[in-house]
Amino acid sequence: MSLSVARQLVSVYSEKSEVVAGTSLPLPFVFKAPIRPDLVNDVHVSMSKNSRQPYCVSKEAGHQTSAESWGTGRAVARIPRVRGGGTHRSGQGAFGNMCRGGRMFAPTKSWRRWHRRVNLRQRRAAVAAAVAATGVPALVQARGHVIEKIPELPLVVSDKVQEINKTKQAVIFLRRIKAWSDVLKVYKAQRLRSGKGKMRNRRRIQRKGPLIVYNKDQLLTVHMKVYTVPIIRAFRNIPGVEMLNVNKLNLLKLAPGGHVGRFIIWTQSAFDRLDALFGSWKTPSKEKKNFNLPQPKMANTDLSRLLKSDEIRKVLRAPNKRVLRATRKLNPLTNTRAMLRLNPYSAVLRRKAVLDQARKNNARALALAEKRGIKLPDDHPASIKAALAKKPKKIVAKKTPPPPKKKAEKAKPAK
Repeated sequence: MSLSVARQLVSVYSEKSEVVAGTSLPLPFVFKAPIRPDLVNDVHVSMSKNSRQPYCVSKEAGHQTSAESWGTGRAVARIPRVRGGGTHRSGQGAFGNMCRGGRMFAPTKSWRRWHRRVNLRQRRAAVAAAVAATGVPALVQARGHVIEKIPELPLVVSDKVQEINKTKQAVIFLRRIKAWSDVLKVYKAQRLRSGKGKMRNRRRIQRKGPLIVYNKDQLLTVHMKVYTVPIIRAFRNIPGVEMLNVNKLNLLKLAPGGHVGRFIIWTQSAFDRLDALFGSWKTPSKEKKNFNLPQPKMANTDLSRLLKSDEIRKVLRAPNKRVLRATRKLNPLTNTRAMLRLNPYSAVLRRKAVLDQARKNNARALALAEKRGIKLPDDHPASIKAALAKKPKKIVAKKTPPPPKKKAEKAKPAK
């Protein structure tokens, strides 16, 4: 989030969605941390691999038979074959991955590298980025959460919410805070999984709803005995709603699927703890050893304003507005205009070739018709040419040239 657009104070709302007077909280520094979706995704992928269970096929699968190759010279492949006789199984290929009842290619082993180690600094930076993204309404909406009616983001409620221990009260609270629309989205998205996962204890799937981050569970005294009544009991039966302790912030819940922008409802005490957990750029964290909040590379994210600043425009070269268009090379043998540019007489040659071909076609059609003893239709080009050829040509009388004029005799000189 840019420093210029980060709000400095956040209002606190009661369980009845009313602003608690005089309890505005300063925005924790973690909400100004750089948002790194690439880092969050990489850490999420590695962390999600740490809950996998090893699996593999049996070590003896495909090798539980006394097969042996027949060797060369029998006009059969050298694949091992089942021994014995009297059944269809004898003589069949075995062991190979191309054989019926054989082993698989490269059988899976239980000593595969299932888990991934993730650097502590990377995990902490990814959690800080995920928390910072929860304060940007655009990212929260882009993730699919319905937050149009909530009063503000980040949404902070009073600590009385931690006293809720009934699901009925939890539903009333979510309705009053205008977060129930996001839960209805989860109800509509409940469906059966497509594929074999239905047989593997993950039959139903649904979307994610709001995440409620609290500080501590409520203590309840009954008959002089103190009981811990977790807030989780109130919200755990509402689909899509998840609970998280602020001291155990988990990236898998803050950014499900590796996508930042989870809709989070903070309790007041949990919101106050964020500065102690993450610290700031100048003061280190009080809870995490040797951890300072990551510093963003750009203090001002208004890129267009930066590019138009005088300091940058002075060192830039002048724009080159001359347009250089590449000339397309044309093949004269296939392009008429290119050929005419090189040889203007090619149009005469092409026209002559067309006329010669038409003359040959007409002569061939006339000869074929005469041979078969048929008459061509009157509108056929060959018959039109033949009719024109039979017409007598007009005799044009040649003009006789005038007789040459006699040259005048030169006068003889007098004697």
